Amino acid sequence: MSLAKEIDFPQDIPEDVILPPCDLYSDEPPLETELHFEQIILLFKCLEWLWRDRTDFYAAGNLTIYYSLSKRKSEDFRGPDFFVVLDTERKTRKSWAVWEEKGKYPNVILDMLSESTANTDKELKKKLYQDTFRTPDYFWFDPYTLEFAGFHLVDGKYQPLEANHQGHLWSQQLDLYLGIHQGLLRFFTASGQLVPTPEEEAESERQQKELALSKAERLAAKLR
Repeated sequence: MSLAKEIDFPQDIPEDVILPPCDLYSDEPPLETELHFEQIILLFKCLEWLWRDRTDFYAAGNLTIYYSLSKRKSEDFRGPDFFVVLDTERKTRKSWAVWEEKGKYPNVILDMLSESTANTDKELKKKLYQDTFRTPDYFWFDPYTLEFAGFHLVDGKYQPLEANHQGHLWSQQLDLYLGIHQGLLRFFTASGQLVPTPEEEAESERQQKELALSKAERLAAKLR
């Protein structure tokens, strides 16, 4: 069961109150660098491939989360660099409007640090995700300095996650580790196996077939 906060919006809203449209577009600026973009796409691709048979989650990158009917820019919407919502319908969305999603907030959020955003990510946004979103797992990562940290919500407060011997941090919500591999943040299974991209898995299967064929040819040569 999802531990992310769910809210109930009032059902007796006066008729003269105009609700924001349910098809609000995302309102996020472009990611700061090519490396930031590559990192978000990599996480999205790996999780989508790993969970390709599931229909009960939504993952997105650099997409606006609207969480107030008043929709004030400075206070009432934010755009995490990467987030995952569990126990929801897997479909394409223009944005994530909490009041249109049964009050659901993200289960996992990851923000990409940069010189211009680091303080906001570590202070203002961390507090927002803790106190308002009540998002169970929050991570941040700097693709240039490789600064990496994670937090889990315990009794309403974020507690730092302790890394395992490989330096990976466990996400209870995803049942996966996150860790740095070849300079980029990747997912790892509970047993420590790297979660591959579709291309990596295809290449691995090709190599295994070539190895099996080579072994069969050597065996056949010995039997001649």
